[in-house]
Amino acid sequence: MTLAHQTVTSFIDGAFIPARGPALDVVNPADESLAGTLHEADAAEVAAAVDSAEKAFRTGSWPGLSVAERKQVFRRIADVVRDNLDELAALETAATGQPIRYSRFIQLPRILANFEFYAEWPSYALETAASERGRGLRYVLREPLGPVALISPSNAPTALASTKIAAALAFGNTCVVKTSENTPLALARFVELLHMAGVPDGVVNMVNGRGDVTGDAMVRHPAIRAVSFTGGTATARHIAAAAGAGLKRIDLELGGKSANIVMPSADLDRALDAALIAVFTNSGQQCFAGSRLVLHRAIAEDFLGRFAERAEAIRVGHPYDEAAENGPLAHANSYARVERMVAEAREDGCAILAGGARADGFDKGYYFRPTVVRAPSNDVRICQEEVFGPVAAAIVVDSMEEAIAVANRSRYGLVSYVWTNDLAEAMRATESIEAGWIHVNTPMLALDPRFPFGGYKESGVGRDGAPAARQFFTEEKTINYALGGVDLPKVGIQGNQ
Repeated sequence: MTLAHQTVTSFIDGAFIPARGPALDVVNPADESLAGTLHEADAAEVAAAVDSAEKAFRTGSWPGLSVAERKQVFRRIADVVRDNLDELAALETAATGQPIRYSRFIQLPRILANFEFYAEWPSYALETAASERGRGLRYVLREPLGPVALISPSNAPTALASTKIAAALAFGNTCVVKTSENTPLALARFVELLHMAGVPDGVVNMVNGRGDVTGDAMVRHPAIRAVSFTGGTATARHIAAAAGAGLKRIDLELGGKSANIVMPSADLDRALDAALIAVFTNSGQQCFAGSRLVLHRAIAEDFLGRFAERAEAIRVGHPYDEAAENGPLAHANSYARVERMVAEAREDGCAILAGGARADGFDKGYYFRPTVVRAPSNDVRICQEEVFGPVAAAIVVDSMEEAIAVANRSRYGLVSYVWTNDLAEAMRATESIEAGWIHVNTPMLALDPRFPFGGYKESGVGRDGAPAARQFFTEEKTINYALGGVDLPKVGIQGNQ
């Protein structure tokens, strides 16, 4: 499949603007060809996008629409996206290197799920009220926050942007959205589709560019009320500092080094299948990857041998090959990081049980073989740093207590996986592991927007999910009505008792 060269500019006030900023290459990771050109937005262009969002919020119709009216727009969005999923998937794969089947049937259908969910959920969300009969009535009035900045990462640029956009719009906000400068193609088309579905001009604006140029200008703009960011921890520190200077709300969903604990009582065949999914889906480029295998000694040798054999058999191929299970990494920096960290693992005494090198058969592109290492301890870097690639590190333990300790010896705490059919073990693990979401006898198959998703420690600040989004994207105002006479002290009158 060959796509025409894409030129991406900012989308402001309902239209793509003429190219004016520096041109950045969008490289196809499958063959290192030029998939498109992005024109970077500077502070002035970002300001124009924010001004458009501010105007749409202050004088436009969107914040004042009823829940039923927003629901109609969200349903049209889902219909328009459904009709254009093949095009969106092709664009997403061209920039990310994700296998086309993964883009088309796993990642991008999340857009439909997001807008279909948020079309309905606000109808069922109730506010707090309290009354004192005959004396007073108090209740909470919830109002949209205003223009917000939404930043998605390169591993799921459009799906995760849609999660943020759907939540922000559901509560009446306007926004400026950005994704990685490496992966803007499908998101640009998606923003255009939003307006075809009836989103008013100025409600969703898109800017493009590097984090230290475009992203920094977004976060620092005084009219931006909140910043929702999914990405790396180092970038999040800069965002938190810049947002803090303006006393802006932040929601940061960051990295992980998730433990995947397997105990002897588990269904080991099912645990094996799930562990491969948890580590190698999207070539390991997922924040919730179960990239630390924490194996009880009684089953470790057999389990690890079978895991490595299956990893070697994963089909690495061109992302438009329907048979490919893994494609290339998203960009050259990702490939270089994986290569460097595997080399450091060898220096740290790790045994390479599978992979460990560039995938065979590719002269160009960022293809790395699914890799399994056995670590001498949890303290080596491959067990502490997020690789964000197709690399699993295995650690052997002698008890659930030791497994819990290993899981918690990490500066991250996003997700953990526990495989055991011993109820007492499962309860100990779920109560003791420091992570925002713990899966027992299942991999991460889908996010449920009814529940919070986010991390402990350096895995994030705040939570995704509808209840948390409602708090994040709205202001609460308490209204207090007096319904009857209240005895008040007579201040300033002599003899007042």
